[in-house]
Formats: sequence, structure tokens, C-alpha cells
Amino acid sequence: MKILFVHQNFPGQFLHLAPALARRGHEVLALTAETNKRSSPIATLRYRAPAKLAPDGVARAFSEAAERGASVTRAAAQLRSERNYVPDVVFGHGGWGETLFLREVWPEAQHLTYAEFFYNAAGQDTGFDPEFSKDGIGPRASVVARRAHLLMAINDADSAVAPTNWQASTFPAPFRDRIEVIHDGIDTDRVAPQPSAVFDLPGGGQLRPGDEVLSFVNRNLEPYRGYHILMRALPEVMAARPEAQVVIVGAEGQSYGPRPGTGSWKEMFLNEVRDRLDLARIHFLGQLPYARFVALMQVTRVHAYLTYPFVLSWSMLEAMSAGALVVGSRTAPVEEVIRDGVNGRLVDFFDIAGWSRALTDALASPDRDDHLRAAARVTIVEGYDMKRCSLPALVEFVERHGRR
Repeated sequence: MKILFVHQNFPGQFLHLAPALARRGHEVLALTAETNKRSSPIATLRYRAPAKLAPDGVARAFSEAAERGASVTRAAAQLRSERNYVPDVVFGHGGWGETLFLREVWPEAQHLTYAEFFYNAAGQDTGFDPEFSKDGIGPRASVVARRAHLLMAINDADSAVAPTNWQASTFPAPFRDRIEVIHDGIDTDRVAPQPSAVFDLPGGGQLRPGDEVLSFVNRNLEPYRGYHILMRALPEVMAARPEAQVVIVGAEGQSYGPRPGTGSWKEMFLNEVRDRLDLARIHFLGQLPYARFVALMQVTRVHAYLTYPFVLSWSMLEAMSAGALVVGSRTAPVEEVIRDGVNGRLVDFFDIAGWSRALTDALASPDRDDHLRAAARVTIVEGYDMKRCSLPALVEFVERHGRR
């Protein structure tokens, strides 16, 4: 079959799927933004992204998505007219508008979409954290407006994939029967407990399995992933555990939600508790190469993971796969995977004192929680393993639709 992947940051969620399909003899091609610098073994074409728009009002998200979709469609039409390229399957991510008009270019193809998340004005991430919520009808209207291109994408798709049941449940009921839940998968062979693992700290020093290490990992340090809660819990933890080393991974940018008024979220919440912390034992490392991240998960004693009711991070599953004890927020995405006292610990997102107690107890008594670490590893191997679970299911999903 001819299979076309469309993703502005390809390979994105298709990192393993696209090469797996190519290995099975399919002709696999990718279409991505010209600004994307990521490499891939898959033949890749690039479209010219539209000039960045900044319209005022609630239509901004849809306007940008539609313009991006138009740019992709022009590139697709050129591909068809100049190369006579007609794919059997077009598989894109619905989040940026890239797939909006591709059926007009290839009406004979099967169109699949990655259904990552559907915004709602209440009951999910919006309004979850009162500290950063904006009152009034205007902000809610803006959230509703962000759904327009997502609705168009899934309405025009023949089928869709969502990585978790909860993320699938955010989409409107009339569309859920076309969404199959298949996680992208975790490489549990690579991300596994390693007694000989070593993590080098900047400026000297090494961490090894058995050391008293507390880790926290985000793409960017921001409220959506609970950075402010962690920082407010740390003074009590560090006072109670004078040997603990705290490793915080994440850049100072913004991925989700509002930007801070000035500076960065990292500095804002660090400054809030700076005078109550032993800064020599807190290591802010920015973003890490993947191999370094894996080593950190292999040496950490406790991994703190918090999130609004939003997209579940791969890093939480990878921490569990590496045999770390995850203390997670009691929010719906986390509760789908972690059961309190069975394969991890859960704490109410906003319970700062509860976070301090849970993290302190977990650092102090590692042997007590060995059964939770083992169960966490089993959870990921049995339900989220890339090679044995996720990848075969995703390959079957694409090939089944391509044969229609």
C-alpha cells in the first residue's frame, strides 16, 4: 500500500509506526512542515507553513488551523498533479489543521486521524486550576472555538486512534465509535530497571540506583503539569530528607496554558520558596537527551508526576517501565494507569501537604514500596509495550483500513 503520514513535527507520534509499515513492504511517505528539523528514515516532503497569523478574538485557533490546512493541501495537490501520487491511506494528526482539506485532494483514500484531545469549556483542563482560571464567558468561548478544526478533522476521518481511554472520552459521543484506543507504546526493553545505571550530575557527582533521588520531568516547567505544586511541596520534603537529591527536567518555555506575566514559571515558583530550600541539592537540568532521561528514570527512587485533566505524558509510563515508584496526581488521565497502593501512589493535585508527606514517605522507605515498583513495571509491559502490544495493533489498524 501507499501510506502518507502528515504531521508538522514528523515523526511525532508516528516515530515507530511509520518505519514498521515500511519494513512490511509498504511505500511510506511523510509530509511535514519545512521548519521541522527532526530526522527520519522515512522519505519526507515538506510544505511551506503559512505566515504566522495573529488575529484578534475567538477565531484565532481556527484561522491558524485552516491556513495551515490550506498550505498542506496545496502541497498535496502538487504531489498528485506532478507525481500522480495517490495514497491508499492518509494518516495525520488532527490537532493543527493539516488534514482539514486532504479528502478534497484524495477522495479515494482512507483518511485516519490521531485524536489526541478534545477541548471542553468545563470538566477537563479548562477551569481546573482556580489560581490560573479566567472568569467570564469570553475565555470559555475561546475554548469552545478551539474545537472547530478538531471537529472537522474527526468528522472527515474514516477512523481515528486515541492513546488512552480518557483522551478518547473527551470527544463528543457521536464520534467515539470511530475512535480506537491504542497507545503509541513504550520500549520496555530499553526503558527497564538497570542496577548498573549511572546518572551524571552537572558540575560533578553521580547518582545510582538506591540513592535518594526525587525526579520531576516536564517538557516545560509550567502549571499544567503541576510544577507549582511540586515546588510548594519541596521545602518540607527537603527538610525531612537532608540527603535527598532533587532532579528537575524541563525547559523554561510554555507548552500549554497561559504564559506568566513576566519571566518564566520556573523562576516564579522557585523564587516563591527559594529561601526554604537547599539549592545545592536541587538540579535544574533543562531538557535532556533521551538516553540521559532513561538513565535518570533508572536511578530515581521516586518520580513525581502531576497533570491537569489533559494529555497523559509518555514520561510517566516510562518512569513506571524503568521500575520507579511514581507518585501521581489523582486526576483522570493518571488514574487510568495508576491505582493507589497497587502500582503507585496517588495524591490530590492541589494537596500540597499531602504531596510533601507522600514524597517524604516514599524517599524514606524504599523497600516498603518495592512491590509497587514491580507492579508498575508489569502494568507497562502487559498493557503499553511498544513491540508486543502497541505497534502490532497500530500496524493492524492502518493495514485494515488500507484494504478497504
